[in-house]
Amino acid sequence: MITAIFIFLLAGLAEIGGGYLIWLWLREGHSAYLGLIGGIILAIYGVIATFQIFPSFGRVYAAYGGVFIVLSILWGWGVDKKSPDLYDWIGAAICLIGVSVILWAPRN
Repeated sequence: MITAIFIFLLAGLAEIGGGYLIWLWLREGHSAYLGLIGGIILAIYGVIATFQIFPSFGRVYAAYGGVFIVLSILWGWGVDKKSPDLYDWIGAAICLIGVSVILWAPRN
């Protein structure tokens, strides 16, 4: 379980970080090199996600979506200095509950 969580966190940071660099390039007028680096990091994100041990692509990506939401809130708080409100945290908790059900529910 620790490995799965680590891979989700690493994938999330790569996706958000890569997307953020492209955002800086296209929306904030920063260097195109940031966009190139962001694109490379996004490609690496796609590879990182394949290291999950779960056999179903759909379930892995559905579960990752919940983790991505939580990481996005934390990124916005830490990098963009936008404090999450109560509803952000409630929504994030609901997402993590959904992730847990998707990945670890007993199945036949």
